[in-house]
Amino acid sequence: MTVTQTKGSAAPPAPPAPPGGRRRPNRHPDNAWAAILLAVPFAGLVIFYLWPLLRTVLLSLSEGTAFTGYTVTGFDNWRQLFEGDDVWRALVNTLVYAAIVLLGVPLAMVIAALLHQKGLRGRSFYRTLYFVPVVTMPVAVAMVWRYIYNGDFGLLNEVLDSVGGPTRAWVADPDTALYAVAVVGIWMALGTNLIILAAGLEAVPETLEEAAMLDGAGPIRRFFSVTVPLLTPSIFLVSVLSVIGSLQMFDLLFIMLGRTNPALADSKTIVYLFYEEAFVRNDRPLGAVIALVTLVVTLAVTAVQFRLQRRWVTYA
Repeated sequence: MTVTQTKGSAAPPAPPAPPGGRRRPNRHPDNAWAAILLAVPFAGLVIFYLWPLLRTVLLSLSEGTAFTGYTVTGFDNWRQLFEGDDVWRALVNTLVYAAIVLLGVPLAMVIAALLHQKGLRGRSFYRTLYFVPVVTMPVAVAMVWRYIYNGDFGLLNEVLDSVGGPTRAWVADPDTALYAVAVVGIWMALGTNLIILAAGLEAVPETLEEAAMLDGAGPIRRFFSVTVPLLTPSIFLVSVLSVIGSLQMFDLLFIMLGRTNPALADSKTIVYLFYEEAFVRNDRPLGAVIALVTLVVTLAVTAVQFRLQRRWVTYA
């Protein structure tokens, strides 16, 4: 058999014949390992997050118990929740608590700036001291503050009485219970906020501080005109973390107030309402609705924060 070739061109070499019955070697072995490594976290995401979320949605549309089984009834649980007053009161209390805890961010900024001063002795000791509440169990913190707020023999009332100030049962009074718990929330979050803001202060160029000093700016003017604008990314991060943590607050309220406290009805948060419906009254479908409401509120508030950060956060 004769093969005709074009003048000046050589015939391409024939590919080597593979051995009989054997596959070609994989030319992209890394792709298989990448798929395996990606499959593990993806499986965890599906099993521990997406599937429980789907089950919660289905449960919120159902009626029944774990013993009798659940039947889909539509949006009856949603109507039952929003037609009552408890969820609206709990949402207001949760947002008020989050707003109060946000007041701890400026406090953390001031303390972080004071600890950032040059020549300050014991800086690491002070930072560790402020971080102790973060690594302390919330139950222990709540028990200590419950004693401090006690209306009969609490330390706070003892101090106020010694200086002629007003005394009261701080966590048993509906007018002060939520605010008293919010003060503890500020104190507990102070350590984390300080660490993040201190790291942000380390990134502020000293040349800008020195230039402002040469222009005659005092310490306060330098702080608000130079330091704070460059610190806004860290402030934004601290604000987002503080709000998300505040919207999920439960343990402080549960320990400091207790289930028989007369102020509890006016101080419940949305997560505490979820605990009552799902675990105390054993109404899991209604608890699922409250859990989804908590998720939606958290996403909405966080989205608003990310939307507003374009107006005041400065990324150098």
